[in-house]
Amino acid sequence: MPKLLVFQHVPHEILGTLDPMLRSAGFRIRYVNFGRSDYKIPGLRNYDGLIVLGGPMNVDETEEYPYLVPETESIREFIQMEAPVLGICLGSQLIAKALGARVKKNPEKEIGWYNISTTEEGKKDRLTGTFDPVEKVFQWHGDTFEIPPGAVHLATSPACTNQAFRYGDKVYGFQFHLEVDAPMIERWLVNPVNKKEIEELGGRISPDAIRSETSKYIGTLSSLSRRTFSGFIDLLGGASEKKAHMPSV
Repeated sequence: MPKLLVFQHVPHEILGTLDPMLRSAGFRIRYVNFGRSDYKIPGLRNYDGLIVLGGPMNVDETEEYPYLVPETESIREFIQMEAPVLGICLGSQLIAKALGARVKKNPEKEIGWYNISTTEEGKKDRLTGTFDPVEKVFQWHGDTFEIPPGAVHLATSPACTNQAFRYGDKVYGFQFHLEVDAPMIERWLVNPVNKKEIEELGGRISPDAIRSETSKYIGTLSSLSRRTFSGFIDLLGGASEKKAHMPSV
């Protein structure tokens, strides 16, 4: 049975709609919960792929969150193993950092529903090629990544130039959240840390407006997430099959 490793940073940022898709495809999932003091990163070569989830911290806050150092090293090792890796929001920024790119403050925070567009390369990609030219996706971030050296820029938005990239054939970073459903978004809106973040924006972001837009857009996002994540699961399955046929040494 194929095995997947998931790096998690806070309890409310989870696999979401990805979870039932992975389990239906037969994957065993192991979490490394970095929010717990007793976290342990297992032997990476026992896993067929890695998903790195989101979180409110910055990739360079290593004094406050010292686990970011071994986590970034583990991401780099997974990439060197040529295993499929998917990073979501903070996860995409950690992948970018592991590949030598800079992560910095975005000119504005994107919280809620925003349009993104695929680049010409994105239109040809096996994952983002399933996107319409413009898609409405859910966002919650204040930082942004630079496109890593050697990576392909896949998607952009008016407020955040770099929304997605691919490195090699199997490593993806998505700044946006395709994995959310309506209950998950509601949990984020009432989370005390998230509520404080919105309040500090002085009324620029309206939780009620986000709720209203969620009811309007969540169905389309659900369809997009199924198409996109199916492509990543195909990558994971291919990696698992290749691993199963490798000679033992």
